[in-house]
Amino acid sequence: MGKVNIRYYVTRGGDAPGTKKWGYWAPCLARRSKKSGEIEPTLMAKLGFALVDCGQDGPSAWAIAEGWNARWDETFARYKRGEIDEKGKPIIVMASQERIYPPNSVGEGFARFRGTATWEKKKPRTREDWLRGWKYIEPVFGDVDARTISFEDLDLWYGGDPDDPKIPGLLAPREEGGVGVREAHRAMKIWRALYGVLSVLKREDGERYVEGKDPSLGIRRQTPKARDAVWLYDDAVRLVKRAIRMEYYGLAAALAVCWDTQFSPVDVRSLTTAKLYPDAQGPVFDVDRTKSGKGAIGTLSSRTRILLRWYIKQLPFELHPSKPIFHTRGSGTGPKGGRPRPPAMYTKDTLSKDFRVVRVAEFPGETRKVSDFRRSGALEAVAGKVDPAALAAKMANTIDESRELQATYLPAQTAVVRLADEARTRGRSVLRVAKDGARK
Repeated sequence: MGKVNIRYYVTRGGDAPGTKKWGYWAPCLARRSKKSGEIEPTLMAKLGFALVDCGQDGPSAWAIAEGWNARWDETFARYKRGEIDEKGKPIIVMASQERIYPPNSVGEGFARFRGTATWEKKKPRTREDWLRGWKYIEPVFGDVDARTISFEDLDLWYGGDPDDPKIPGLLAPREEGGVGVREAHRAMKIWRALYGVLSVLKREDGERYVEGKDPSLGIRRQTPKARDAVWLYDDAVRLVKRAIRMEYYGLAAALAVCWDTQFSPVDVRSLTTAKLYPDAQGPVFDVDRTKSGKGAIGTLSSRTRILLRWYIKQLPFELHPSKPIFHTRGSGTGPKGGRPRPPAMYTKDTLSKDFRVVRVAEFPGETRKVSDFRRSGALEAVAGKVDPAALAAKMANTIDESRELQATYLPAQTAVVRLADEARTRGRSVLRVAKDGARK
């Protein structure tokens, strides 16, 4: 077995004849402090990283080690950007957040809320969204008694003063001192959610932080323009074929699965073979969506099933049932030497990077994203006159109008999800005809 130079990868054993050499991902977890002279845990240890048994030395162990290196790189980048603290919890770095706010202020109320179990139970992405909106609320209202904030105050904060360009408001473009429509919409959304919390949260004197209706309800928010980019089925097929020709096999399989299941990229990246279950019409993925936690069933076409089986079989290591399926293509030793890079589990950044390479090769100048696959599938289904309940079950969200009744009487069973697949097939033909007509 040749030597590899993989960060934090070490081997033990294998010196005596007949014994196996074992590989480990061994991050630096403690070192002596130059200031105190004491042995102290490193940032890697504080962020929760530990020794990982990678199995017998070889391509499979190398891939596991590279996967942990990618995970560490992504975590460290988030820490450097100030998105997480030393314990790995999401934060937004703001000096004002370290202050002790005045009694009865909005900042004090928000700080109390962040100390509750309700806050801790929120999903990390939801907490990040709150903190992202808070950074616009805090400079203006953080120190202010929550009960003294009026409609006029909020209107000025959100929309600015039309007679004074020095008070642009959040809605103004960034070059004019604002943050733009999208971020202003987010800030107002978080303000309204925070007001709801303050209306039930008690101060030191036993009174609620706010009373009555939220004065911001008198403000009509400007809704940011939603993404409307879509891919057609033939475009998706071209992307998959291009990825295969360029030897991005993991990306090709991931794109095919993403198109069929209508899962988001983050859900696809977390798929494992353990989540693949047999069904009369072919295996399906049964997962809980990362964003909503709602159960979802991902059906696969026959072509995607063949591609997925082939991709897993050609991997240079045995895929553990609990490990994510889709990996980067890795790289071998170059003409001048250098260490080989075995395939590593896809992260948000590496999947996007590889997709951009393939997209540029197939569709120069294109800006559509992988995440647009989800919307594209919904468009196919709608064009095929899908039942709203079937589409809701397919997408595992509340796109149907009567979500409570549907959740009670129409759970996301495989047969229901396949109704949306049939509608997508019908809609695909409709969209092709429309596209051909537009060309003429």
